[in-house]
Amino acid sequence: MTIRLYDTSARQTRDFTPLVPGCVSIYLCGATVQAAPHIGHIRSGLNFDIMRRWFTYRGYDVTFVRNVTDIDDKIIRKSAEQNRPWWSIGYENERAFNDAYSALGCLPPTYEPRATGHVTEMVEMMRGLIERGHAYEADGNVYFDVRSFPGYLELSNQDLDELRQPSGEGETGKRDPRDFAMWKAAKEGEPSWETPWGRGRPGWHLECSAMAHKYLGTAFDIHGGGIDLIFPHHENEIAQAKAFGDDFATYWVHNFWVTMSGEKMSKSLGNSVLVSEMVKHWRPIVLRYYLGTPHYRSTIEYSEDALREAESAFARIEGFIQRVAEKAGGVVEAADEVPPAFAEAMDDDLGVPGALAIVHTTVRQGNSALAADDKEAAVARLAEVRAMLGVLGLDPLDPHWAGESDRGDDLHGVVDTLVRLVLDQRESARARKDWATADAIRDQLGQSGLVIEDGPSGPRWSLGPR
Repeated sequence: MTIRLYDTSARQTRDFTPLVPGCVSIYLCGATVQAAPHIGHIRSGLNFDIMRRWFTYRGYDVTFVRNVTDIDDKIIRKSAEQNRPWWSIGYENERAFNDAYSALGCLPPTYEPRATGHVTEMVEMMRGLIERGHAYEADGNVYFDVRSFPGYLELSNQDLDELRQPSGEGETGKRDPRDFAMWKAAKEGEPSWETPWGRGRPGWHLECSAMAHKYLGTAFDIHGGGIDLIFPHHENEIAQAKAFGDDFATYWVHNFWVTMSGEKMSKSLGNSVLVSEMVKHWRPIVLRYYLGTPHYRSTIEYSEDALREAESAFARIEGFIQRVAEKAGGVVEAADEVPPAFAEAMDDDLGVPGALAIVHTTVRQGNSALAADDKEAAVARLAEVRAMLGVLGLDPLDPHWAGESDRGDDLHGVVDTLVRLVLDQRESARARKDWATADAIRDQLGQSGLVIEDGPSGPRWSLGPR
């Protein structure tokens, strides 16, 4: 058994070899909490949640760090625009992100450090870099000297002579326009912390280098994030950490975007779809299926039609689970191991689409067993399906999703009573062989969005696809 991952730094898929046998250390660039999350933000958390679950299934002890950037230019701008404390905006949106992660079934990280809680570590790193000749102070700012680090731009494969480094307001005193800010001098009315070079606040890149060092040490296995972070963020993280003396990350794994009309989903483009709104209209487990089942290195083009297709596909899985549980007379526990073909797909750069194909094939086999009244085979297939869904965080029988299987839970009991009355009328019609009336009742229920299935213990209803 060998897990293989596409390593951005190597530009190829590599066998995964952990630094410490039996252990995996992962650092994921988490939320910048200037606003509530849209589904594009949450995709990264979902993809790395699946990675973490697969490593755990394969027997690794996983340490998963996902940071919170709670101070940066965007948060400060929002503070001024809304006339609210910067920390109030950050905390409110941090909670919104955690609610979204939880709603979509992401396991909590091992550690979730905030940037503002690690200024001491940032100062120590800057001091070390200045002493080694890789950084310098100017006008209260601290800059990284990119020409002092020979490996700069190897991750993004750029030419230093043609580089256009993003710069912020007030970044004065640079020796070279390509140098980047690790620390920004204080401005009136903005948050600041005391340092040997004067009061100021951290730059975005320094935060992650310092926190990764704090929680994972001088070397760790995997650094993750969206492809938009490769430059400048991850490139600058590498420069800081390695110039400081760390080996830093062995593998770099990047997920692709959720797009709308071909453009990256983002607040600035005004095309975002907030998770808090999406879960009002779509079941969270369906959203997880939609966002988590494409390959992490493929772009998801958002559309409601695609969401409806995901809903229908997942409904077929749920229907199979319900029918077998009814046939078995109770809950069927997950198998101890997933099918070999599923494992092979997941080992190959987290090939979730191929793994999901095995799920649907197993569901079809289980349905065939049900049709043949082969209870033993149907139960065996369900056990395999539950094992596979568990790895993907999509097992509807998992306690996390308890009570979530029907939309409109508060009205479920009322609707069930009303539908049962209509189904009783249909059963009476069938008993007197009035097939026309029975079929008409079923058709009317179908037009209302309900799916009626006749089983050994009587008819069962569920909400159909939208």
